[in-house]
Amino acid sequence: MPLKSSKGLRNYMLDSGSLKAALADGLLKIYAGTIPPTADDALGAATLLCTISDNATGGGIEFEVNAVDGAIAKKASETWKGVNAASGTATFFRHVAPGDDGTASTTQRRLQGTVGTSGADLNLSSIILTAGADQLIDFYNASLPTF
Repeated sequence: MPLKSSKGLRNYMLDSGSLKAALADGLLKIYAGTIPPTADDALGAATLLCTISDNATGGGIEFEVNAVDGAIAKKASETWKGVNAASGTATFFRHVAPGDDGTASTTQRRLQGTVGTSGADLNLSSIILTAGADQLIDFYNASLPTF
């Protein structure tokens, strides 16, 4: 399943700036539960399993300086890490701009994708997360479809 972008993210990119700027200092949040139909929808009953930040400090995460071949990768000098807040089976994630509270919105800047061990938008070594354990994201990139 391709990444889903919110209307807020698409509008930002059309009006104001880049994907990189839209999600600067953002967070990546991993959830268990039913995947919302769009990135604009509320999280519903999904359970937040882990919030990924810069080295689990709560500080925002960044992309590399330049995109390559239509994709932009996580900043190699950053350690994207979180401590699992709950136990569960990861099903989806949202990469969100600062201040996103997960409610229904057509203005919040978000990317939403699937989580799996292979062939997902975000691949983890295991989708079974245990509360209190560290969660690292070693590889992550975002790309846009061809027009």
